[in-house]
Amino acid sequence: MKIALMDSGIGLLPAAAAVRRLRPDADLVLSSDPDGLPWGPRTAQDIMERSLAVAEAAAAHRPQALIVACNTSSVHALPALRARFEPGLPVIGTVPAIKPAVAGGGPIAIWATPATTGSPYQRGLIEEFGGGVAVTEVPCPGLADAVQSADEAAIDRAVTAAAALTPRDVSAVVLGCTHYELVGERIRAALQQPELPPLVLHGSAGAVAAQALRRAGELPGPGSGTEGGLTVILSGRAAELPLAAHTYAEGRLLAAATPAR
Repeated sequence: MKIALMDSGIGLLPAAAAVRRLRPDADLVLSSDPDGLPWGPRTAQDIMERSLAVAEAAAAHRPQALIVACNTSSVHALPALRARFEPGLPVIGTVPAIKPAVAGGGPIAIWATPATTGSPYQRGLIEEFGGGVAVTEVPCPGLADAVQSADEAAIDRAVTAAAALTPRDVSAVVLGCTHYELVGERIRAALQQPELPPLVLHGSAGAVAAQALRRAGELPGPGSGTEGGLTVILSGRAAELPLAAHTYAEGRLLAAATPAR
């Protein structure tokens, strides 16, 4: 079986690693757009066009499902992607995990890019799933870019700035950008108050990976016992994992599984 993932950059690593853990035998196709980074400041039309191009590059490898491992692309391009590829190729979007975060009680915070924070899309999710729980929207300028380039100092500055905007008493934080899941433990360390219970982080990687396998007709499980291959596409070009990906545990997991092909 083969699962494709797309993103503007290396934010697809958490979902790809989740698929790898659930089905080690699955071949993975990782398609991203480093030439077009960042996507956040682009127009909705531009994001849709770039998303379609990145998805076309992945779909050429004939996967059984396509994960849109990018919140920005899911907001602006998911209908166009589904219109283009479904029903032949199931397309699974990424939605901030507000519903499960709220289910655990509150208050909660949502860390997201400045473009997503306060957007009608995110406000709509809060209204739909908030359930009366106190929700604080926290913009994280520069954090996704810092994670993308594995700039340790810039990551620390961005996390510290966002932590300063986050209420001390939050019980959970929704990671509203897939890049943020790569530095989840650094976010937790910046927010955890010693007098409070352990902070819960809610990402989307595990849920979208499991949904992709279900849509592909392959339930999570041990699979065939063989190790799946890895195909990397950068702005339409066959490549290897970017060097920055090796900074993160998810990238090292994928790189160790098999040479890029």
